[in-house]
Formats: sequence, structure tokens, C-alpha cells
Amino acid sequence: MMKGEDMDSDLAEEIEFMIDLLTKSGFFGVDEIIEILEDQFIEEEIDFSSFDISLNNSSNENFSKLEKAFLALSNEDIVAIHNCGYDIEEGVNDAFELQVHLLNNKFEASGFCFYTFEDVEEGIFDSKLKITFGDFENDENKALEIGKTVSKYLKDEGFSIIWDETINNQIEINPFQWDKSYDDEKEYEVEGAYEAFIANRC
Repeated sequence: MMKGEDMDSDLAEEIEFMIDLLTKSGFFGVDEIIEILEDQFIEEEIDFSSFDISLNNSSNENFSKLEKAFLALSNEDIVAIHNCGYDIEEGVNDAFELQVHLLNNKFEASGFCFYTFEDVEEGIFDSKLKITFGDFENDENKALEIGKTVSKYLKDEGFSIIWDETINNQIEINPFQWDKSYDDEKEYEVEGAYEAFIANRC
């Protein structure tokens, strides 16, 4: 097993960047971060248990407003997913899988919105957050209405929005200072979105 001091500078820099990104995202505990690093750098055979990984202690001020908007959207029949997949393609697949799960349990969403881990990275390093939205029936008018609803709830939380009100472009919260701190009591991603959606419907 390779220790931190044994690796070349490029590899060390790449690992340092990943640790910084994963800890600042606020979605992962230390054990999860080590697991992700082991998967990502599996060929390097690195002992990540020797690394100093400390979780952030951010304010949650902006993230709390985002979370509030997403919870409100869940009450509007829009399934709103935090940290949904790595990129848009994966995020859309996850959203449609969640809709199938909802239907199997006698629930139904009219549409979805989410941001991906790539979007989280942009939020951390570029201070903006892109939100993808859509409907489950490939209905452009319905998708546009969902986009307008998502935009409204984000604005209601005081966010500044950049969006041309078309289905061709994501809704961008700009500026957005990413400030989520890790909370092991809460579920996010697909599981958390499912729980939030059904919470007031049981």
C-alpha cells in the first residue's frame, strides 16, 4: 500500500483536489470519502486511512434556502433531487427511475428538478448552481411550466436566477455560495427526494 509521502506530485495534487471537493460538498462522511477515493484511485493501491480528512463546518445558510425550495417543490408534485448523479445524463436516468419507484408505490410526480455532482463542483469553485428540470411525458409545455415553478420557488427564497424561460437551458442560481455542511441525520439524493415527496401524502 502506498502512503501519501510516496506518491508523485501530480497524483498527490489530484487526490488533494478530490478530498477538498468531497469534503466541501457536505454530502459525504469520512468513511464514504475514503471509499470514493479508493474506488477512484483503485489502481494506485493507496492507503487512504493515513490521510487527514476533516469535514467542513460551513454555515448552511444558502443550502438551507435551497433545501426549503426543494421541499416546497415536492408539495407541488415535482420531485426535487439533491446531488442527483454525476452528470445530467445520469441525473435524468435517476429521476426517471425514481418516478418508476413512486408509481410502484402508488405515487406520481408530474416532473422533476435536480442538480448533479458536477453542478455541486461548479457551485463550490465558481459560485453558481445549475438546476435541471423536466417532465416525465416528454411534453414541452408541461416541462416549461415545471421550469417556471422551479424558478418561482427559488426566487421566493431570495435567489438571483439566470434563465431564458425555455426548456433548452438550465435554471442557474447566480451567485450561489456553496455552504452545505455534512449531516448524517438526513438523506439526500434519490432516497431523500423519495422521502420528501411522500412525506405529506401518506
